[in-house]
Amino acid sequence: SFYTRRCITEDPSWSLVTVPPLTELCLQHIIHNFEKNPILNYLLPEHQKKVVDRLSTSLPLTVTANIVSHEEYWKRCCMERWQVCDVSNYGGSWKRMFFERHLENILKFFIPNTTNPKEVLDLVPLCRGYVRKLEIDQFLPPLWVDQKKEGSDLSDTEDEAELGEVYMHHYDLRDLLIDLPHLQELHLTYGVKSCGMNFEWSLFNFTELDCSNLATAVKMCRNLKVFKLTRSKVDDDKIKLLARNLQHHPCLLELDLSHNLIKDHGAQALGKLVSHSKLETLDLCNNQICHLGAQALAQGLAESSTLTSLNLRLNFVEDKGGEAIGRALLTNTSLKSLHLGSNNLSERTAAVFSQVLAQNTTLTSINFSCNHLGLDGGKQLLTGLANNKTLTELDLRHTEVEQETDFLIHEIVWANREVARLRSLQHPTPEAL
Repeated sequence: SFYTRRCITEDPSWSLVTVPPLTELCLQHIIHNFEKNPILNYLLPEHQKKVVDRLSTSLPLTVTANIVSHEEYWKRCCMERWQVCDVSNYGGSWKRMFFERHLENILKFFIPNTTNPKEVLDLVPLCRGYVRKLEIDQFLPPLWVDQKKEGSDLSDTEDEAELGEVYMHHYDLRDLLIDLPHLQELHLTYGVKSCGMNFEWSLFNFTELDCSNLATAVKMCRNLKVFKLTRSKVDDDKIKLLARNLQHHPCLLELDLSHNLIKDHGAQALGKLVSHSKLETLDLCNNQICHLGAQALAQGLAESSTLTSLNLRLNFVEDKGGEAIGRALLTNTSLKSLHLGSNNLSERTAAVFSQVLAQNTTLTSINFSCNHLGLDGGKQLLTGLANNKTLTELDLRHTEVEQETDFLIHEIVWANREVARLRSLQHPTPEAL
């Protein structure tokens, strides 16, 4: 008591309140030494929160990945690192967002023969429990080494071409994907996003070895539901290899191969895939598929019981292909959405689809935009729609259909849409709830 009085006399502002409680001193010590001794899980929940709220976001992932599960910590990690953070794209989990984006970043800037593969593989045990989706919109090729400067005597053009191929292989995803058991979505583009003045076509090579490695990797991803390989100059030979590996995949539901170089032989392989898989969505927009490829896809449609959406926009299927797809839809009862925009179709295709619209009760959306259906084609579709109750979308922009016909078609489709809307209000689906 004498000591306390003396302190007050000497320092009027002194108070016992300013002395941190022992608990606080312990927590400070834990935070300070967290990297050497991360004893988070031994603490009470309220003490855990206090520690996590003050942990540095620059701690090594080897320490935090499998110990810190508090979302607030991972939210800070994300917000400090990226300007745009929409957690709804990651199932509402900040931890999942951090690890998916962190892994994507390493893969986007991985340079074969230069970057140490351990950079990726060391991360796998830390992130394997959280990665559900990967979107990698570029793959860098190896750094080019001029062989002549290296004193090599390979001057033959054939050898040079072969060497060029060897030097263009990208990161091999096999080692990584086999260790990501929860991966459900994979979006890839083999190319370079910002090459600027250093542009060369060789930067956009998806080599045969790349394709072979990728086919094996995707086959091993047993839980993969969505696979997108776009803008990667994928041709017939490569798509045949991929389709063969995907044929008996247990989970794959969506395949997006838009903006590639797929022709008829590739489409034939995909037609077989459609009839021998659980595929629900196939996107082949902006390829080079002609009528033979479309006929093969139509055969797949006739035999498929799962495909609900097919996109063939910006191909060359023409009437022979359009008619084949129409005839397949006279028996198919799974397809709901079909896009045939910009395929050089005319009244002949419209005539077959008139029959489809009169008989098919599954299709809800058809897109014929940017074709030459003409006045008669429009009238044929209108006739087919007379008793149709299921179609809720029919896109006829730039199809040379008469204005009045277009208006009457729109009225029928709009009425169907209203009925479908009212029905969904009365009987909401589980997804809508």
